[in-house]
Amino acid sequence: MNADTGAPHERGHIVVIGGGIAGLAAAHRLATAGRRVTLLEATTTLGGKLRAGEIAGVPVDLGAESMLARRPEAVDLARAVGLGDRLQPPATTSAAVWTRGALRPMPKGHVMGVPGDATALAGLLTAEGLARIEHERDLPPADATALGDDVAVGRFVADRLGREVVDRLVEPLLGGVYAGDAYAISMRAAVPKLFEAARAHGTLTEAVRALQRGAQAQTGPAFMGIAGGIGTLPGAVADAITAQGGEVLTDTPVHGLTRSARGGWDVRTGDLVRHADAVVVATPAWSASELLAAESPSAAAELAAVEYASMALVTLAFRRADVAGALPEGSGFLVPPVDGRTIKASTFSSQKWKWTGEGSGDLVVLRTSVGRYGEEEHLHREDAELVSVSLTDLAAATGLAARPVATEVTRWIGGLPQYPVGHLARVARVRDAVAKLPALRVCGAVYDGVGIPACVASARRAADEILATPTLAQGTLSDERE
Repeated sequence: MNADTGAPHERGHIVVIGGGIAGLAAAHRLATAGRRVTLLEATTTLGGKLRAGEIAGVPVDLGAESMLARRPEAVDLARAVGLGDRLQPPATTSAAVWTRGALRPMPKGHVMGVPGDATALAGLLTAEGLARIEHERDLPPADATALGDDVAVGRFVADRLGREVVDRLVEPLLGGVYAGDAYAISMRAAVPKLFEAARAHGTLTEAVRALQRGAQAQTGPAFMGIAGGIGTLPGAVADAITAQGGEVLTDTPVHGLTRSARGGWDVRTGDLVRHADAVVVATPAWSASELLAAESPSAAAELAAVEYASMALVTLAFRRADVAGALPEGSGFLVPPVDGRTIKASTFSSQKWKWTGEGSGDLVVLRTSVGRYGEEEHLHREDAELVSVSLTDLAAATGLAARPVATEVTRWIGGLPQYPVGHLARVARVRDAVAKLPALRVCGAVYDGVGIPACVASARRAADEILATPTLAQGTLSDERE
């Protein structure tokens, strides 16, 4: 085994393990602060769940396609790496829910599907479901006693407003974010503002109205995309890291992480051992568990218990003339699991994103998503079968009868960490255990949220804590060398 001793050791060398958006954001933060950074990614591709591609010559996103713009972290990162002039809001934000045999407009005035009043849901819920929402005023307050330290979103909303709200609205919206089960997902972790607002206002509906009043005071679009695809962000961040003297290596899996006899960390990749003064672990929970097993068994055990959901995206290109009049207006639709369909959503990409629509010429691009937590069997289907079931559901929802001219299936195995009740307590235990290790931090979707801004914020937190480490706080590229 060879040691990394060919170059003088520089105080302040930091290794980031994992080249998803969290690892890239952490490395960018560290490189911008003047540290020597090496990012190691196990696969041949950077970006994690952000992936740019094309179909029939049309550039598309094959992973995440938008980012929340009312949190600043991701938009700020895009601007910092030169993509500010390519940021674009969706061309349309109107969407539908395909339920009970029809496409029904997504109501306004809700927070992750939880309504502020029943009137907005007319046509989406039954008369009994609407009446059940009004019954909340007769219930005891939704205070700290009712909510406790944490509670499942679906269970609490069903108790307050009825199961129809959960099954027809909350479940498909949460399924789009977490690919999970609303009746198991932590309210405190997934919708923390609603959790706290419910404590303050006593009813869910009043909590939603209060949050909506706050949202109305905000300006600018709620979401942003990037012309050319959100999947172009990882490459731009990597370029910015290398421009600042950092090193970004793909196809370089880390097989071991141990404390070094000379201080800092030894990072083993194949037969090479790289020395680092500090390490940021920005990998999925199962990988972080393996890396931390030797030095922090308690953190490793907690991370090993985190479960993940898998999903597939089916991207389809049609001749524009073949779909004329078939697709409804809007950005697409969600599908409640209770309706028993295979797809859980469809995005009309050419209608949702101006850059896709303008770049598609005589083609129309749309995509479907398949797979939720506990539905792994869908991911074992052949590509052709996933395309077929997608077309079947699209035809039933919209009447689309055309055959695509090109298809692309992208599988995300273990793509989304699940946030069950107690998840935040687990994260706190992991961080407490990791904090006992010198100059090591963790970040990524498993800790602070699965959205791009949340991942960037998690990365910044890890990077800033590393930079504040006493042995590194004064370290720069010009520091004394060993």
